[in-house]
Amino acid sequence: MKIAISNDHTAVEMKKAIKAHLMDRGIQVTDMGTDSPESCDYPIYGEKVGRAVASGEADLGIVICGTGVGISMAANKVKGIRACVCSEPCTARLSRMHNDSNVLGFGARIIGIEMAKMITDAWLDAEYEGGRHQRRVDQLMEIENR
Repeated sequence: MKIAISNDHTAVEMKKAIKAHLMDRGIQVTDMGTDSPESCDYPIYGEKVGRAVASGEADLGIVICGTGVGISMAANKVKGIRACVCSEPCTARLSRMHNDSNVLGFGARIIGIEMAKMITDAWLDAEYEGGRHQRRVDQLMEIENR
C-alpha cells in the first residue's frame, strides 16, 4: 500500500509522527507536505494529495492542517476524492466502511499525536462494505459530474 501525506506549517511534527507510524506498519509513504514552520497555504498541500490519490499514484491519502478542515476541503475539490475530517477513531472507521473515504484529515491543533495514530489505524484497518452503501457513494460521485 502507498499513502500520500501532506501538511501545512501547523502540522509538521504531527506529519512526521504519522509518517513514521505508517512506515512502522510497512506502508510506503510519499511525503508531499512541508517541513518548514513558515506560514504556507494549506490548499496547495490538500490538492497535492487529492491529485495523487485520484491519479492512482497513491492508494490513499492523509492531510493535516490546524483543524484538518481546510486541507480536507482542498482535497475534496479534486474529482474522485472523498476526504473526511476525523477527531476520533469511530468516525474514521465508519467513513471507510460506509463512505469509502480515500483521504483522511485531522487537525494538529485539535488532537494529539497518539489520537492521530489511533484514528489512522482505525481508518486503515476498516474496509469498505459496499452493498447498501454503494448507491450513496455513487450519488456522491454523480454530484461531481454535474
